[in-house]
Amino acid sequence: MKLGVSSYSFSPYMRATGANYFDIMKLAKEIGFDAIEFIDLSTDVQKADSVEALAKEIRAYADSLSLPIAAYTIGADFLNRENEVERVKKQLDIAAILGAKVLRHDACWSLKEGMSWREAVKIMAPMIREVTEYAATLGIKTCTENHGYILQDAERVEELILTVNHPNYGWLIDMGNFLCADDNPLRAVPIASKYAFHVHVKDFLVKPSTSDNPGDGWFTSRNGTFLRGTVAGHGAVPVRICLETLRNAGYEGVVSYEFEGMEENLSALRAAHKFIRQFV
Repeated sequence: MKLGVSSYSFSPYMRATGANYFDIMKLAKEIGFDAIEFIDLSTDVQKADSVEALAKEIRAYADSLSLPIAAYTIGADFLNRENEVERVKKQLDIAAILGAKVLRHDACWSLKEGMSWREAVKIMAPMIREVTEYAATLGIKTCTENHGYILQDAERVEELILTVNHPNYGWLIDMGNFLCADDNPLRAVPIASKYAFHVHVKDFLVKPSTSDNPGDGWFTSRNGTFLRGTVAGHGAVPVRICLETLRNAGYEGVVSYEFEGMEENLSALRAAHKFIRQFV
């Protein structure tokens, strides 16, 4: 496995300093990450004539740093947005320019009134299959992450993957996000591991729902558990065991770190890199 980092992990630093994509790529390389993953590119972050032109510039700079672009991660909602298949196909064209071999897209963020998650899966599966069939022509695999409350626990994401039923479609396993659905990573990662196309390391501090509201920086799981992002190794996620489970299942790809904590951004990334590196 190789240790990467998501551009999302630099968000506080970018907001505070105005850093652009080139700046964080250079920082990722300096810290010691093997690869970088990008989320929805924006010309508001770094000026360019178009997103396509920006992707070309980022690819060239990544090549100059010998910093592979492991994945392109985008938002999507196949249940509630019109023309989502075509929009995501265009995002796959961006992924191809970047040289990313994996694209992660969401499935949905809310259910229509009276609809069950199983009904939603049946509606979305043909659209997601059409997307991954197009992706395969570009040499890109597609996957969905366990997040967003609706499709976050292991059995729900597994059912989506099995319903789509295409070898080019799999799972972006976020070991921390299972906690948002009150699913234990020690139980969920073994279920998910056989479908892994990409992996996120994420850690959370956890307080029971019976606790007083801790305030800023905290949010609640589906069932009311209090969670707060933190430095990998500082929280409740069993990172080492999850990585061992993935390795034993045959995963040899990139493991990207996602930081969502309140700690000082760059110090947190350096500490997380040192911690995760022991196991990758």
